[in-house]
Amino acid sequence: MSGLARGAAPGTPDGPGLCRAVTENTRCYRASAAYNLLCVEGRQGAPLGPLGVATAYVLLFLLGAMEGVIGCFQFSRSIGSLPVAALGFCALIFVTCLLAGAGMGSPMAAIVVAVGWLAASFVLTLPTAGGSVIVTNTTAGKLYLYGGAVCAGVGIVVSFRWRPRRPGGDRQPELRL
Repeated sequence: MSGLARGAAPGTPDGPGLCRAVTENTRCYRASAAYNLLCVEGRQGAPLGPLGVATAYVLLFLLGAMEGVIGCFQFSRSIGSLPVAALGFCALIFVTCLLAGAGMGSPMAAIVVAVGWLAASFVLTLPTAGGSVIVTNTTAGKLYLYGGAVCAGVGIVVSFRWRPRRPGGDRQPELRL
């Protein structure tokens, strides 16, 4: 009790350098005392408000668009004749759709990521006025565009079946068949 501010009741702050109590059993001590996490109030598992959810969906759309833009410029990297980058980007959009759906707890998140990827990828495949294109009509280009679209679609379908564990719940993530 020697570290308790003079005249302060246990669990109440008394000036700068003291923490706020979050429970009845937590006491506030002077700043010279060792810092601990008992004085920190956490909000894990708190639901997002409407603005937070909208922001999350916008960021997921931008993530999908960013993957599409980077993929359009890097799809042709290969090892020998194997288009490794195109295969990698296909796997990446699948995993991103799956994890977005699981993370947000809704397949809508997977759809938003896929729409961002499709918008960026297919806009960049259109020819310019000069006739040049970014994604060429090669095996790697076809694999990137068609394989990526299929992987995004499969990621969406799987995210409809994936049911992640809820905070505080005892149910493990499972894949319903």
